[in-house]
Amino acid sequence: MNESHDLELLLSSHFPIVVIESQEETRVLQLLSGIGQRRFKSVNSWSVTDGMRRIDIDIPSSEEGAKPEEMLWQLRRDRHAGIYVLCDFHPYLDEPLHIRLLKDIALSHQQSGISLVLLSHKITIPPELRPFTASAEISLPDQVALEKIVLETTQQYQQRSRQSVRSDEATFKLLVSNLSGLTRDDATRLARNAIFDDGAITESDLPTVMKAKHALLSGEGVLSYEFDTARFGEVGGLRKLKSWLEPRRAIFHSEVDDKRLDPPKGVLLLGVQGGGKSLAAKAVAGSWNVPLLRLDFAAIHDTFHGETERKMRESLKMAEAMAPCVLWIDEIEKGISTQDHDGGTSKRVLGSLLTWMAEKQSSVFIVATANEIDQLPPELVRKGRFDEIFFVDLPSAEVRRDIFEIHLKKREIEAERFDTGMLAAQSEGFSGAEIEQAIVSALYATHANQSELGTGDILEELIQTRPLSLVMQERIDALREWALERTVPSD
Repeated sequence: MNESHDLELLLSSHFPIVVIESQEETRVLQLLSGIGQRRFKSVNSWSVTDGMRRIDIDIPSSEEGAKPEEMLWQLRRDRHAGIYVLCDFHPYLDEPLHIRLLKDIALSHQQSGISLVLLSHKITIPPELRPFTASAEISLPDQVALEKIVLETTQQYQQRSRQSVRSDEATFKLLVSNLSGLTRDDATRLARNAIFDDGAITESDLPTVMKAKHALLSGEGVLSYEFDTARFGEVGGLRKLKSWLEPRRAIFHSEVDDKRLDPPKGVLLLGVQGGGKSLAAKAVAGSWNVPLLRLDFAAIHDTFHGETERKMRESLKMAEAMAPCVLWIDEIEKGISTQDHDGGTSKRVLGSLLTWMAEKQSSVFIVATANEIDQLPPELVRKGRFDEIFFVDLPSAEVRRDIFEIHLKKREIEAERFDTGMLAAQSEGFSGAEIEQAIVSALYATHANQSELGTGDILEELIQTRPLSLVMQERIDALREWALERTVPSD
């Protein structure tokens, strides 16, 4: 897109006010200055600190008209043709006098030749001004521009240090890809941080870059960045899920160019609480070496009309800006109930999610988890929404043995000292979370007794525990029966 050309068309149209929401004030002013020179129009910018000044030619700024009201009265009275950029004017758009003055200037646009540009990070236009207003978008740098930014940053490092930047082609491309969705200034800053830190571009730089990127893009805390992601080696079982994901990794990262293969969209994980669904979501991101974003439905819901839907749209937009990434929607059924208890808000949120899932082009892989089957709307679980629906059941004896060994090693305890076969047999019906808790409880007991942890200590905790599969046996049996013909076993 030639944004300079599109912006010039807007300024030459019948809209006297153009709105630009952008953080790149310097770049927008440069674009407008070039347009003014081509159209033989003066280009002026106003801010509450500098007042009005010419930006297309080098003239010192004047504090005259620094107050919004004075500046607008002057424009309305003098009617000097030109482009007038009002920087960060958004706080003054709730003042009736300012609105009326802007409307007067807009009404006299044909006679005065004044074009107003409202430039800020976010602007809400009052209803009185909307008929006179058009919006212009300033595009973010594409992959070619981002690659140029990283190359220029490496050259700057080499000129300063007289040393070459250490990297390889794959990691270089990953860094460029991870900078997508940022402004030029922010992309340059993060690339500089990664390169100037140690004179290298390595995989260890990528999580730090993505965490900083999330901090720059995050708005209201609806999407959280999960910095620590697991590897599948830390997850017991889930063999079929692992084998399903492995061949799709290269397609997701565009490492294989095969037009016949559609990029993977996502999976829905159903199953028993504590069975490892959340850990599996983390493991997908960890094994694919991409950031993990967690969508918090509790933070999305808002009492004000329309705010919930807005937060949902902004969250999905941010996920696209963070691509390639994994979007983890935990307990999805809690946020998209189709009941009417909330005035239809959940239905509209579901509609926004389904539309986005159907139309998205970015590399955002969805991992949604759910516990309550009866609360999932049919529109979500029908074929085509997700690539596959997996059922995460309680672990088998073999998987339970693996889980015991994983959690013992995680705590730097030699698993070889334990009869994990006996522990696996005794823990039938236990989830992975319940097995971990048995080890934790046994560790506390032996710490209190000042004794060394042994197989008997863990067995004692298992005997005293009533697992969820026993306490809620009827519900779990019903869940298994529902999943039998409708899902793929994860193990």
